[in-house]
Amino acid sequence: MDGFKKPDVKAPRFRPDVHHVLNKEFFEMFKKKYSKYKDIDNQLLKTIIRKFNNAVYNTVIEKRDGVQLPEQIGWIFIGTCQESKKKNIDFVKSNKYGVTVTNKNWDTDGKLAKIFFTNHAPKHKMKNREFWTFVACREFKRKVSKTYPENWNMYVVVDPTAKLRQTYQKAIFKQTIAEKTKRELKTYNEFDL
Repeated sequence: MDGFKKPDVKAPRFRPDVHHVLNKEFFEMFKKKYSKYKDIDNQLLKTIIRKFNNAVYNTVIEKRDGVQLPEQIGWIFIGTCQESKKKNIDFVKSNKYGVTVTNKNWDTDGKLAKIFFTNHAPKHKMKNREFWTFVACREFKRKVSKTYPENWNMYVVVDPTAKLRQTYQKAIFKQTIAEKTKRELKTYNEFDL
């Protein structure tokens, strides 16, 4: 057992600059581009955007294959990964007992949930797609961490050494073949040759 060194709560912290997308400039640009929405209140637009985002991340959690974003921006899905090599320290219990306590994720057999974004899956290639990234909001991350242990076998298993695009395409192909076989078995007649 390793002794646990309590973190210095008074130490200086690095805080990255936060940039909110739903700001005044965004709404001005939106209303300039789409003039038919110029009379809509900014609060109503914010509410619409938040409800859409909630619908997207709830669908990602419920469906194994995730969801394809509008305008073929990409796919968001939840993947099952092996736990990392470094220790996953439980700081609350470590502070309480004075010994380093690690979190082993026993309820999911040591597997972790990760939220993946890929823009390689759509049919049409996007220009400068390597510059696109996705950062999940706090609500999305918390909901995934809450619901993942209940149904962790459902999600796509992602190999850390393989390319994400190949893994995702294989999973989609396998599911498509399984659905096709299921449909064909319903209409199969062994006496009809």
